[in-house]
Amino acid sequence: MNFEMIKAAAGRLDGHARQTPILSSPFLDEIAGRKLMVKPECLQRTGSFKFRGAWSAISALSPETRARGVIAFSSGNHAQGIALAAREHAIPAVIVMPNDAPALKIANTKGYGAEVVLYDRPGGESREAVGEALARERGLTLIKPFDEPLVIAGQGTVGLEIAEQSQDGDVLVCCGGGGLTAGIALALAETAPKMRVRPVEPVGFDDMARSMISGVIEKNDTGTGNICDAILTPQPGEITFPIIQRLCGPGLVVTEQEACRAMVLAWQHLKVVAEPGGAVALAAALFHADKVEGPTVTAVVSGGNVDPTLFAETLQRYG
Repeated sequence: MNFEMIKAAAGRLDGHARQTPILSSPFLDEIAGRKLMVKPECLQRTGSFKFRGAWSAISALSPETRARGVIAFSSGNHAQGIALAAREHAIPAVIVMPNDAPALKIANTKGYGAEVVLYDRPGGESREAVGEALARERGLTLIKPFDEPLVIAGQGTVGLEIAEQSQDGDVLVCCGGGGLTAGIALALAETAPKMRVRPVEPVGFDDMARSMISGVIEKNDTGTGNICDAILTPQPGEITFPIIQRLCGPGLVVTEQEACRAMVLAWQHLKVVAEPGGAVALAAALFHADKVEGPTVTAVVSGGNVDPTLFAETLQRYG
């Protein structure tokens, strides 16, 4: 995994992924106590940064391998990214999704043309085992959601854009398995070394933050039970963790309530729809300003695929 792979991914993504803007608001600056730059990857195709990694990985396959089709496991955002990238390459895609994933994400994945296979996440069924068995049975190429170099390379293109659009200071990134965090950190280490990446996680699922402290990969006690479904992963990736440990600053942790408040503020002042897991970095910038360094902070809103009912309830409760 290296910077050259990110540059190559940027070339393959040219004309297919959107370059998302940097947004700001004086109201949010006041809350954060500094200039706050927001990178809304919720405006990316399929509503999250995951399209970048999906296209990067699929487009790099040989024509013969790609034609057989791909398989992925995901709670929703990687699923949608793979489904659309596969459709635009005219190849089959099978997505293994948890049966408690948001209905909108399951519907969207099917809408992009993928076959969805549900597994029992609350019951402890392994998505990896289901995915690997189907891959062997059907001859599909498994594209992991974060612990895959070509996926990390695609996510790293977010960092290339931040280096051009933002300023020095901490860059806060919503973190599950660490693909986006690792990719941005690798990109900024080469293009904007004064910017420091910080992974942000929800309370109870802070495996990356704990791993960075202990120096070894730590696991979460459970895979469910938090509103931030997009970033609930069992543990950091074997590939992503060493990159993050080497290049990133300490992890930050936010509550569900803080994520929800950030969703509301993003809607009110940026006119941006963020899902809970996609809003944790913004929440850290707004409500944990004492733990952030520099006169400027950049927060990545990683996704906006929120259930409409949940979004309406969040606006009503926290607005």
